Amino acid sequence: MASTFAFAMMVPFACTLALCPSLALAADACTTGSGSNLTTCSPGYACQTLNDTSICVIDQHTPSNKTPSKAVIHTEVANIAPEWAAAYAKAKPVVANLSNTDKSNLGTGLGQIGGPCIGTTPSISAIHNFSGLCLQDSPVGVRFVDGNSVFPAEINAAATWNRTLFRQRGAALGAEFRGKGVNVALGPMMNLMRAPAAGRNWEGAGGDPFLTGEVAYETVIGIQSQGVQACAKHYINNEQEHFRDSSSSNVDDNHRITVLTDLSQQHELYAHPFLRSVQANVASVMCSYNQINGTYACENDKTLNGILKGELGFQGYVMSDWYATHSTTPAANGGLDMTMPGDEFFASFSSYFGSNLVNAVKAGDVPQERLDDMATRILAGWYLLGQDSGYPAVNFNSWLPFLGDHVNVQADHASLIRTIGDASAVLLKNEKNTLPLGAPKTMAIVGTGARSAIVGPNECLDHSCNDGVLGVGWGSGTASYPYITAPLDAISDRAKADGTSISSWTLSDDANLSQDTATGKDVALVFITADSGEASYTVEGNAGDRNDLQAWHSGDDIVEQVASVNNNTIVVINSVGPIIVDAWIENPNVTAVIWAGLPGQEAGNALTDVLYGDVNPSGKIPFTIAKQEPDYSARVIYDGSGTVQINYTEGLLVDYRHFDANNIEPRFEFGFGLSYTTFAYSDLAISGSTAGGSRQALGPGSSLDPWLHDPVVNVSFTVTNTGSKAGTEVVQLYTSPPASANQAPNNLKGFDAVFLNPGESKTVTLQLSRYDFSVWDVVSQSWQIATGETGISVGASSRDLRLKSSITN
Repeated sequence: MASTFAFAMMVPFACTLALCPSLALAADACTTGSGSNLTTCSPGYACQTLNDTSICVIDQHTPSNKTPSKAVIHTEVANIAPEWAAAYAKAKPVVANLSNTDKSNLGTGLGQIGGPCIGTTPSISAIHNFSGLCLQDSPVGVRFVDGNSVFPAEINAAATWNRTLFRQRGAALGAEFRGKGVNVALGPMMNLMRAPAAGRNWEGAGGDPFLTGEVAYETVIGIQSQGVQACAKHYINNEQEHFRDSSSSNVDDNHRITVLTDLSQQHELYAHPFLRSVQANVASVMCSYNQINGTYACENDKTLNGILKGELGFQGYVMSDWYATHSTTPAANGGLDMTMPGDEFFASFSSYFGSNLVNAVKAGDVPQERLDDMATRILAGWYLLGQDSGYPAVNFNSWLPFLGDHVNVQADHASLIRTIGDASAVLLKNEKNTLPLGAPKTMAIVGTGARSAIVGPNECLDHSCNDGVLGVGWGSGTASYPYITAPLDAISDRAKADGTSISSWTLSDDANLSQDTATGKDVALVFITADSGEASYTVEGNAGDRNDLQAWHSGDDIVEQVASVNNNTIVVINSVGPIIVDAWIENPNVTAVIWAGLPGQEAGNALTDVLYGDVNPSGKIPFTIAKQEPDYSARVIYDGSGTVQINYTEGLLVDYRHFDANNIEPRFEFGFGLSYTTFAYSDLAISGSTAGGSRQALGPGSSLDPWLHDPVVNVSFTVTNTGSKAGTEVVQLYTSPPASANQAPNNLKGFDAVFLNPGESKTVTLQLSRYDFSVWDVVSQSWQIATGETGISVGASSRDLRLKSSITN
């Protein structure tokens, strides 16, 4: 958690009008050049020529971090859910009778260690039954407690492509948070895998906004079904750990134009999962450490008041990431409702909110109406989830564990954790039908990732080391294991029953000793890992973000050495995201590869289920695995000083969209995954139309317009299991918008996980809304349907599209 900060100007961006002729209609600042070289800049920018290219740079006379001239309070918001309306009806009369001190205290934490939770707000006697709020990490389980479970990471949940499992996972998490008396579970995380080496990618759902949005939506509903407030994080553009508190993510946000192909970037990519969270009635949103276009995320009027509370109609409250608040008046007027953990810096005994906020209201810097709005939003979130009656008291202490009651909240969640681990395993290679395993006479198991950690599953704080089986990454997104099953143990148990003799070398990642162990064995299992996490820890020289996309601990060398002596080498990858596998992936002696990801506490059992065919693998990778790291459109920035400028110049072309647009062959494409059976697709039929309907007027909440989101087009097709084993096929639907839309060639807009017995066929229908055919238009500041012919393709991955047709809008 960081507390340093700095302000800086934006860097220049190219913005030639030839790429987007409509820009001239949106800007009124200046123009330069003529014809195809005409450049138009937005208000607050000036045109300059650099290396014969006209560019827009921020006007040095326009401050980039000015305080909003007045607080924005959206009193009339369309499309409010009835649950929120009822919560506001309860909250408003209560807030009306509170003192300004009480109102401010609702949004002011007690300090990092001022209460039993990661974040704690004070009790307020004037509010019936309000004993304060307990806010606690993490997206994989309740942090800093015992008696809890550790669930598969969100990246694994995404790899299942199974909405039922998304929601069940959220509900089980919510039950454990509730059982511990936590009011606000700090998750799910929904930043995109823009740069594949970014440290916290594993806490999110991969490289696609649609898939990430569906994981977010179902997870929020699941958590909140237990009466626990979910927290959508980190809003917004927090896609790397290096310089997270001293960088500016420079992304178009409508009128702050970057390259013209990026005009829809913020809305169509990075804000989409937050829109889905709002549609799920998420109670809170956490703003991030970084600046966005030169203004801190937690006081950014455009992203908080303009997009989140305005266009998306968010009715809950915005909390800061821990120590991501940098001011009083700019933060309050900019849209921040709650500062966490409350103190300005650790043990400062002062807060940007608290009495300072009360004084700002008294001085007229922050309107009284804005303070009332802050308090109402927070209290409404409490009422929304029914926490005003019968909610359990906090029964643990994050800092003094001996003070807790040690309530066991695990229930039967281990079974669900194992199921998600099964469903998220991705079979990347399977030559000669190597898998599933039968009952080989001899087997070698090598690699430290196969065994238990030497000093136990929680040997390093927040799992900030890579020793033994890798079940989660490191940092605040973790929780303490009650146990974790090691693959070596689970496979050994199965092998004993089968009469298989196992030899292993897992004490160290020594390639020569691994090679010796694998020599002469019927099959060799090689376990390799790649780890990452939060910037608060540096692990083996990796400061949060990975230094590269290679396997750790000489993993490539171990695979190559083992494969040189064993012609039936199976590689198991436990990693936080993609690794480059081209050093050995085409080696004929590497007969099978499984990406097992970060499967949580049932890691070994889930893997064994898949290896032996008790479960037919159905996972599909939620990111692209490239042949080489430079093939990706964005990479972590590791060096810089002052406010480091992170320019999102790739626009909409993140992950597979970039590979498709630039005809780059991936090693394994987004959505890829093999099975022990085969599937056929047939009989594509499209019905419905985007025409007609009555659209609402633009204004706050207009991005929730039912005209946009109600299903209007049905895409039906038949899937048949043509193999000999029962299995689940993840069907995927991609759209190819007309050229005028300036979109990627293929864009995920639908999916489902379909279970089929051998020979069985099912008709699958995926529904599309007008929103699925829309792009963000900067001129009208609204979603507009891309007119023309839109291709619709259905298949098994982003590059295995079996059925194709089109619709004209």
